[in-house]
Amino acid sequence: MGAYPATMTYLGERVAHDADAHIMEPPDWLRIYADPEWRGRMPLMWNELVDDNGQSEVERFTHRHHDAEYRADDASQIMLRKNYAATGSFLAHDRPLAVDLIGVQSQLMFNTFASGLLTATEAKDPPLAEAMARAHNRGITEFCSVDHRLLPVCYVPLATFEGAAAIAAEAIELGAAALMVASACPAGHAPSHTSLFPVWAQAQEAGTPIVMHVGGGGQLLSPKYFDNGLPPVPDFHGGAENFRSIDYLAIPGPLMQTLSTLIIDGIFDRFPSLMFGAIEQGASWLPGWLRNMDSAFGAFRKNEERLQHLSAPPSDIARRQLRVTPYPHEDTGWIIANAGAEMCLFSSDYPHVEGGRNPLARFDTSLGDLDGTARQRFYFDNFVELMGPVLERAGLPTSVSQVAVAA
Repeated sequence: MGAYPATMTYLGERVAHDADAHIMEPPDWLRIYADPEWRGRMPLMWNELVDDNGQSEVERFTHRHHDAEYRADDASQIMLRKNYAATGSFLAHDRPLAVDLIGVQSQLMFNTFASGLLTATEAKDPPLAEAMARAHNRGITEFCSVDHRLLPVCYVPLATFEGAAAIAAEAIELGAAALMVASACPAGHAPSHTSLFPVWAQAQEAGTPIVMHVGGGGQLLSPKYFDNGLPPVPDFHGGAENFRSIDYLAIPGPLMQTLSTLIIDGIFDRFPSLMFGAIEQGASWLPGWLRNMDSAFGAFRKNEERLQHLSAPPSDIARRQLRVTPYPHEDTGWIIANAGAEMCLFSSDYPHVEGGRNPLARFDTSLGDLDGTARQRFYFDNFVELMGPVLERAGLPTSVSQVAVAA
């Protein structure tokens, strides 16, 4: 919409694409978009409580977003209000204003609650997971249809070969900007299985990247790690135990294993123009992971034909085709210095609490004395490398000069 001058946006004069943003699904979201024969089996996103006045949480926030006095503070509160309180978090018609006020050129749009449910269901009930994925993909694409700057991420379960190929095709037809797969290994086969080639082939042909997001790693660690004889630890949000430091440290485990398998088993090489993204899973692991893959490459290459056939050392292949979002609390400058300027992406995590109140300031501070080229790569160019064909189809800028001309 572009209704707000750059000087009034959260980003100010900064030119950036946003590699991680979210919708806040209402509890019955999957049921709304499910095929009729599956609607009764769709799980609720979360259990919504009704207050003393008989109003649900979503109803209360809907009324709030229709209150002129509340909305008068949209601009000043754009990065301060979180979750359902945030502008455009669940009411699609308000999301273009949020994009205007933040000042990004686009947002790659993920669900909030569905990923964990999809990953868990995929492992135990593939047909239901496929029905859930279809509902999810209809819902996310409809939400994003209000503005071309909203880039919907659709989910593809990899549990069955035929289902994965069919849902990938359907998602691309719906207008998916990216195809999300679980970070966790499918229950019955490797993520690199040859029968999944049709998924990667369709994505490559469409110029649609493959992404993995936090929540798709399955059970990250045994609950026994918390049976330590000590009092319970409150989670990140200050409530019941859900997401704590020990959980956080486990996030990149499934991701690193799956990406390593896809690289070493030759998926990246077989589909050399297919891009991958690791979103909201941090990036402090990245430099060591690159070094560790190269160590395995050197140690096992003599006896493993698959390693001999790789086009380059694994770290070079990853730098060519993988992009990663650091958390704002991480030392992004150190990550870039040790992993390469071509790998990291800016993200806001809007409207989630985890994104913080001022991610731009934290990223800018952590980038330290990196030169202007490296900074532009982080905020803009690396996203274009991940999403280029999608951005072109949507008429979105693929160079900073295009933004300057438009302004």
